[in-house]
Amino acid sequence: MALDRMDSLKRTHYCGTVRPEDEGKTIVVCGWAQRQRDLGGLIFIDLRDRTGIIQLAFDDATEKSVFEKASTVRSEFVLMAQGKVRRRSSVNKDIPTGEIEVEVTTLKILGKAETPPFDISNDTKANEELRLKYRYLDLRREKLQKNIMTRHRIAKVTRDYFDENGFLEIETPTLIKSTPEGARDYLVPSRIHHGSFYALPQSPQLYKQLLMLSGFDRYVQLARCYRDEDLRADRQPEFTQIDMEMSFVEMEDIFAIAEGYMKRLFGEVLGVELSLPLPRIKFTDAMEQYGSDKPDIRFDMKLIDLSDIAENCGFSVFADTVKNGGTVRAICAKGGASVYTRKEIDKLTEEAKGIGAKGLAFIRYAEDTPTCAFAKFLSEEEFAAIMERTDCQKGDVVFIIADKKRLALSVLGNLRLTVAKRLDIIPNTYAPLWITEFPFFEYNEDTNSWDAMHHPFTSPLDECIPYLESDPGKVFAKAYDLVMNGIELSSGSIRITDPVLQNQMFKALGLTDEEAHEKFGFLTDAFRFGAPPHGGLAIGLDRICMLLTESDSLRDVVAFPKVSNSSELMSGAPAAVDPVQLTDLAIAIINEDKE
Repeated sequence: MALDRMDSLKRTHYCGTVRPEDEGKTIVVCGWAQRQRDLGGLIFIDLRDRTGIIQLAFDDATEKSVFEKASTVRSEFVLMAQGKVRRRSSVNKDIPTGEIEVEVTTLKILGKAETPPFDISNDTKANEELRLKYRYLDLRREKLQKNIMTRHRIAKVTRDYFDENGFLEIETPTLIKSTPEGARDYLVPSRIHHGSFYALPQSPQLYKQLLMLSGFDRYVQLARCYRDEDLRADRQPEFTQIDMEMSFVEMEDIFAIAEGYMKRLFGEVLGVELSLPLPRIKFTDAMEQYGSDKPDIRFDMKLIDLSDIAENCGFSVFADTVKNGGTVRAICAKGGASVYTRKEIDKLTEEAKGIGAKGLAFIRYAEDTPTCAFAKFLSEEEFAAIMERTDCQKGDVVFIIADKKRLALSVLGNLRLTVAKRLDIIPNTYAPLWITEFPFFEYNEDTNSWDAMHHPFTSPLDECIPYLESDPGKVFAKAYDLVMNGIELSSGSIRITDPVLQNQMFKALGLTDEEAHEKFGFLTDAFRFGAPPHGGLAIGLDRICMLLTESDSLRDVVAFPKVSNSSELMSGAPAAVDPVQLTDLAIAIINEDKE
């Protein structure tokens, strides 16, 4: 009879939505058994679905066949239960449904389960590799389910906001022509055109510009993008961009739309009020003050320039560095002396060396007199000047790097974050800002040439155009990044629409007319038919999700992620394919193991 009754039943409630006001109602819930507790004449089953947990109760009033069935239930069995909501004799304040339970009258086991390879709970001790191999089980954990649901919420708010502001969601191709974008392309061989390849898009950059030329003046897309590059915690080979472009605008218009979006997003998803307008800092100032183009400004500890003091000082390491065109920079860890013992400083020194520094000088002011190995080479006036410039007080530690400017800034920028985390001085808040006026070119010391820091359609500042060929180091771009808490969330620029300037830019990048036309001709040809001024940006959806869910890795906000070697442990991708498929594509595999 119980089975017959179940065949006609449908779920009435999600497990986590039942509340005390539902007392006395007969409901039907479905889900997975989190755990079963058999106390002899009393059985409790915690039933779990994506909304939470509800307790199922079986006692001496339960029909015998139902009670016996409940006794066979094990972890991760799939169940359907009907019963009446009643008050619990002992309240569980840790869950929203902790005041009530379901007095089960009908139970159906919809699916039995083997013992899982790890405990499916938020505090599971299983290593990540095992969990990724059984990702479908890992995704049952409350933490990951909440992350994925938050991602859905972010996507919905995104579409609503841009729709309300006149944007059209337009899909662009996934199989495109390979063009230089900074990272390696993922290539897709053509079966029809042997020897030719599509590329998976690193971004929809060229297509969204063509949409501006087509008259769709406000475009947005949750675009799938692909880059064949080394992975890290905030990078996956496939990712999603909130990609947008606008016509007849200047940079301020793009900032206003993006800031409105961020305010809406944080308000609706987190209930956090962002104050607008967001602060701005030029790239050069960000590097000088924080040693990073994505600075975490939630705490102070800015970089301090000691070069003028060091230039003629008695410590040759400092003095020679400055005389050879380098710099001497420092950070002061306020109150750091109690944490940074000599042993801890040695660890920090090894970290500095690991990212390129030759060494790490320090002043530790723990006792009445500062400890400083290089002080004996300085005059009293020089040492006093360093102490004053760094505002080093008793209890503080000063860390100093002497090297080429680019390296010194970068190393101290990294150490700044390490020290702040070690001292636990980073507040749990959100601090977004714009980084503006990026250099257009970056000098490559290996090739003694200038490399572009942006795609070739980024517009230079008007006043910098005369230096494109004569002095690339003086050229800055109408480019901008939106960063938050040390994470780059968005990157964008105003685009070039003047064909003459575009050709000038290609030449500055070392492209011949033939090369430029071969790579970008379909876009530059379009410029001849009336191109509106336009610009845009792309916001990393995965990174937004990581930030809003306080996750440490993108893998925690992507349903089926890749690991560091770009493989997916659950399915085994990438994998070998049938030789017939390779024959169809006119592709032969070279065995690199053979000599």
